[in-house]
Amino acid sequence: MEEEIPQLFGTSGIRGKLGDKINLELALKVGLAVGTFAGKGKIVVGHDPRTSSPMISMVVKAGILQCGKDVLDLGMVPTPVVGYATKCLGAQAGVMITASHNPSPYNGIKLWNPNGMAYRQDQERAIERIVHCESFNRVSWDLLGKSQDISNFVSHYVSDILALVKIKPGIKVVVDCGSGAASNLSPLILRQAGCEVVTLNSQPDGFFPGRNPEPSQKNLGELMRVVKAIGADLGIAHDGDADRMVAVDDEGRMADFDKLLALVSAQRGGMVVTTVDASAAIDRCLMEVDGKVKRTKVGDVHVAERISEVGANFGGEPSGTWIHPEFCMCPDGILSGLRVIELVQEKGPLAKLLDDLPTYPTRRVTVNCQDDDKKSIMQEMEKKLPYLFSDIKDVNPIDGVRLTLSDDSWVLVRPSGTESFIRITLEGKDEKRAHQIHQDSKKLLEDVIKKFEESE
Repeated sequence: MEEEIPQLFGTSGIRGKLGDKINLELALKVGLAVGTFAGKGKIVVGHDPRTSSPMISMVVKAGILQCGKDVLDLGMVPTPVVGYATKCLGAQAGVMITASHNPSPYNGIKLWNPNGMAYRQDQERAIERIVHCESFNRVSWDLLGKSQDISNFVSHYVSDILALVKIKPGIKVVVDCGSGAASNLSPLILRQAGCEVVTLNSQPDGFFPGRNPEPSQKNLGELMRVVKAIGADLGIAHDGDADRMVAVDDEGRMADFDKLLALVSAQRGGMVVTTVDASAAIDRCLMEVDGKVKRTKVGDVHVAERISEVGANFGGEPSGTWIHPEFCMCPDGILSGLRVIELVQEKGPLAKLLDDLPTYPTRRVTVNCQDDDKKSIMQEMEKKLPYLFSDIKDVNPIDGVRLTLSDDSWVLVRPSGTESFIRITLEGKDEKRAHQIHQDSKKLLEDVIKKFEESE
């Protein structure tokens, strides 16, 4: 029987509280594993402003150097700079020390491929295997790698990203960086793009004194108030490592994630990739510009992989994690903000653009389910869920099971990857339809779980 390898990676890298899941022993082993796993060549390393990030970065770099691999050290930068540097400098891997949107006591490690795409699941499993077995390829003292400071690469990132966008002077933007990794860079790029910029929480600080690094409506009250008070065209907020972006419209309202993704998808046109839990608003907007939507599993790495497979020119999750393949396969919150500014400049006020899109009632509900039972229960749901509806237009089993109905209502039943429940997400053409889909699908799931528990 094959030995079970403990899982280190979650949906977005390795992450946990410092001193608990994340510690220096693990950081060294991951550095050694990356140095062992990566091909011949250099490895890019960057970190966010968390108090523990420089320390963890030093230890990870030590592991890489022990394997005879050279380190290209970016210092404190946003995640997209690590992805872009890995791609541009011909490195074999990129390493970002960050816990993204998690609070200050947390930290983590994200890994990137030579093309700037996050490590795939099979690559993560390979790293876990090397760590568990401690099968590290250490070298002798005379073959150790060397570390090089490449913090000046940031200027190349700035010039290259500005070359992609066309923004006329006059747009007033309030940017809230949450004291995260983009605090210096995002305001600079917006100003150089021609915007009038007002900043909030734009001083790097690992304690995140202004707000929690999660850019949620709960945490962005100040941004929403300031945008409306000064008559700004929009507000932009980043998470801790700036691979995400969320927007506030000119009325001071948090932009609906799905609607914003739909608007920018239509602006980009052509083939667009999104996840199974994204709104049908994206399909409707793309249809108007003769575009096409491809859906994939939840997670930015799955979006990136699907973009590569189908040759899409844009993709993203409703959370604000968007990928711009003409630039890099790493999610980039700074470039995403620039794309929204282009949209506003071209199409008009963001509030009106969002309000002009129809709003469809949504429901999200969770049903408790033991982790060990999820696979069997989902197999039953894949068989039985389609029998609830007589007007099915499409069945997508790529991540859970998603049914699209003839009136473009839809329902997704999907097991949580991190918690002990199965989630039902749905969208109805009206409240009555949403209520009916909700009641029927929830009852079916509860009945399947109950029957399964009684049979054990």
